Amino acid sequence: MRIAIRVTALAFAMATALAGAAQANSFICRETPIVAPNHKLAALAPRVAVGGKLEILAIGSSSTEGVGATSRDRSYPARLQTLLSAAWPRVQVSVANAGIGGEIAPETLARLKKALTERRYDLVIWQVGTNDAVRGGDMAAFRAMIADGIAVVKQAGVSLALLDPQYFPGIREPARYQSYVEAIAEVAKRESVPVFTRYETMREWHEADAQAFRAALAADSFHMSDAGYDCLARDMAAGLVSLTASGRPVVAQTK
Repeated sequence: MRIAIRVTALAFAMATALAGAAQANSFICRETPIVAPNHKLAALAPRVAVGGKLEILAIGSSSTEGVGATSRDRSYPARLQTLLSAAWPRVQVSVANAGIGGEIAPETLARLKKALTERRYDLVIWQVGTNDAVRGGDMAAFRAMIADGIAVVKQAGVSLALLDPQYFPGIREPARYQSYVEAIAEVAKRESVPVFTRYETMREWHEADAQAFRAALAADSFHMSDAGYDCLARDMAAGLVSLTASGRPVVAQTK
């Protein structure tokens, strides 16, 4: 069972229309529910409603950095900034890309702690777990590390969302890999932190059309391509629009 958010906000529909529907090499981006809500980003709602600056830190490894994209402005953080700026025209959205390829979670966490002492952010998107899942390791230590990172961001008074690992058909030891995805979900739920469920979303892309899915990945069949990052950013933007909306715009869907 998977709980996700669908967004019907007119503002985001406009942003999606501006981005265009077609993707290269037959991969068509279709709206996919990507957020395990756990908790709404209520603190950001007034900022979105009133306008002003909104500083977002996107931190993680290669898929935050944008490895596989043809240029940095086609990474998911860059595309997310463009989409959110269109969805929230009264807000000056800035998404800082702090991705470093090859990092495992403890390395990213050390940088996250340092970043929070150097600058004030309104939202952190922590992409975590891919390289840890590929390499394996102590699962209890991994869970504790995720909890530590969540506590650090909360103590800084900053909103947080996690981005879990990508799905790709060549996963070795898929049970182990998925156990990391599940660990992130479990800790995030316990700590009331929303998760962008990239693994499940990309798996749905693959199941819908395995042939076309190849175009969502780069030539190494591991990292995401321009088309993949763009589609991910659209789904993430939709999730953020819903998570920060006031009132009751969220419809829970069971899969």
